[in-house]
Amino acid sequence: MAACSAAPEGTPTAPVTQEKAKAAVTVTPASGEGISPAGPFEVGVTGGALTAVTLTNAEGKAVQGELTAGRWVATEDLGYDKAYAWSGSAKGEDGAEVPVSGSFRTVKPAKLTSAKLNVGDDQTYGVAMPVKVTFSAPVQDKASVQKAMTVKTSVATEGAWAWLSDTEAHWRPREYWKPNTEVRLDVDVYGVPFGGGAYGKADMHAEFKIADRALVAKANTQTKRFEIYRDGVLLHDFPASYGKESVPGRVSRSGIHVVQQKEASRLMTNRAFNYENIPVTWAVLISQNGEFVHENNGTIDKQGRENVSHGCANLSGDNAKVFYDLTMVGDPVEVTGSTIQLGAADPAGVAPGDYWEWTMDWATWTSKSAATN
Repeated sequence: MAACSAAPEGTPTAPVTQEKAKAAVTVTPASGEGISPAGPFEVGVTGGALTAVTLTNAEGKAVQGELTAGRWVATEDLGYDKAYAWSGSAKGEDGAEVPVSGSFRTVKPAKLTSAKLNVGDDQTYGVAMPVKVTFSAPVQDKASVQKAMTVKTSVATEGAWAWLSDTEAHWRPREYWKPNTEVRLDVDVYGVPFGGGAYGKADMHAEFKIADRALVAKANTQTKRFEIYRDGVLLHDFPASYGKESVPGRVSRSGIHVVQQKEASRLMTNRAFNYENIPVTWAVLISQNGEFVHENNGTIDKQGRENVSHGCANLSGDNAKVFYDLTMVGDPVEVTGSTIQLGAADPAGVAPGDYWEWTMDWATWTSKSAATN
């Protein structure tokens, strides 16, 4: 048997030739019906570089996009119920051209659902301000819609979404906001399925901030005092008169209320109790069920001694103006001591409106989330 032997020293070896790669193109989506117009719409390549990519609709209008050597991505949303076609090419490392091709059609919604926000750009709110998104029609697929809504904060803030009805999603922090927090709300629902054939009509965004102080009012219906704290320090302790306890329809509701609007003067009407267009000053709305903090010089002799109002917090004119000047939308008014709690609806069936989220503990609040994870 012959023994193996190495090639003699100096014998040349054949060079190894590495085959150059062919371009492999990935198109998303390359085809299909009922595609969400929100995307993603992109083209990628390996083993080469993209030389041109165009995505056009049936009218020949090109979709805006960004092209790099290895990727093209659309930078605008597409339209509903429209046909689109891909064109372009990639060049492989082997020098061969590979076409970019395909066509698809976006979904045709049965209806479009719009969103409205309770917060606005460049606005400042108090530390109890919730975020509310109101939809123009009931939402069936709440999980899908909730996933498309985000709240970003400049300060680490624990918070959660909760659905308080089929048309309202609210977000609140677990505790009051920290002063000076900057907040961005993104409701990216365009192209998102709402269920029942409905889709989001348009995205909505808002950037706002929380005030540089934590102003908290404490309204105690038993002691009949109205205290105002700023950053935990007591500024004012005013006598007050609250809702008359012997008449359920006049009881001030216990629970954390939120300031919703301010009016220097207002006409008060409550036909159930036979009064209409009664003028008051320094009216601060704290619940849509009709509870205000306002001036009532006619009850000064009762303030601090007896509850005689129809549910509002009565202060003297001077004291009401102090609160009016200090407070802003989003400040909390913590009412305690009464026999009826603020909630989704009071015994008369009147919903308190926008902001009753702070009456729920955290476990109850998070149980109303549609998150699936």
